[in-house]
Amino acid sequence: VIWGTAATGLLVLDEANLLKAYSPKGIEKINTKFKDNSGKDPKWVGNNAWMTAISVNTIEMKKLGIEEPKNFADLLKPEYRGLISMPNPASSGTGFLTVSALVQLLGEEQAWQYMADLDKNMGVYTHSGSKPAKTAASGEYPIGISYGYPGIKIKNEGAPINVYFPSEGSGWDSEANALINKKDIKDEAKIFLDWAISEEAMAMYAKSYAIVSREMDVKPPKGFPENPISQLIANDFSWAAANKERVLSTWEAKFGSKTEKN
Repeated sequence: VIWGTAATGLLVLDEANLLKAYSPKGIEKINTKFKDNSGKDPKWVGNNAWMTAISVNTIEMKKLGIEEPKNFADLLKPEYRGLISMPNPASSGTGFLTVSALVQLLGEEQAWQYMADLDKNMGVYTHSGSKPAKTAASGEYPIGISYGYPGIKIKNEGAPINVYFPSEGSGWDSEANALINKKDIKDEAKIFLDWAISEEAMAMYAKSYAIVSREMDVKPPKGFPENPISQLIANDFSWAAANKERVLSTWEAKFGSKTEKN
């Protein structure tokens, strides 16, 4: 089995016929946004979603005398020159879901222009999806394009940051599960996939994730929107998977020179 891998990554495997369709027990309780709907039985089923968020160091913004950016449009303001970090989409799923969202929201031509303008304000592209939130908290790069959880966790621990979910909508992906397509599939593999979307497993996910794929009577962690699922863009996973390599190679050619060294 594969457990907790980005759905866009699983779709790439599906294109190579490496996934076996399977409906785990309780599949009817999973939100249709978070499962494969291409056939009778899904090739992948998601557990949760993680989404783009902007972490901003409040102390540094006050020192600089500039307003905090709250959405994608704000990030292009010239006063943020050199202050922003975000993940490289070729090495981070968080980076890719953000770039994919921009292309889907704006259309290709406008999205590449937006990213060229954003690059002017970029201090560094990181290899880690959570690092921009951490460097925002430390003040090294006071604005970090990351995902919601690390920024909110750090804020709730006392760091001087605010976490904003872009008003345009957040890019997102789902940590998903799948069955490998092979001749000998053990019963235990299916039992595990049944458990992976059970109420027990989802209750544990809900402690950290604002969005889980199964309807749960729990409030999202402090700092997330009250209705976090409404923040998600209409993500076309099939498009994202089919165009992933092309988008990444184009991005790398245009902007990769600012990526941090390993």
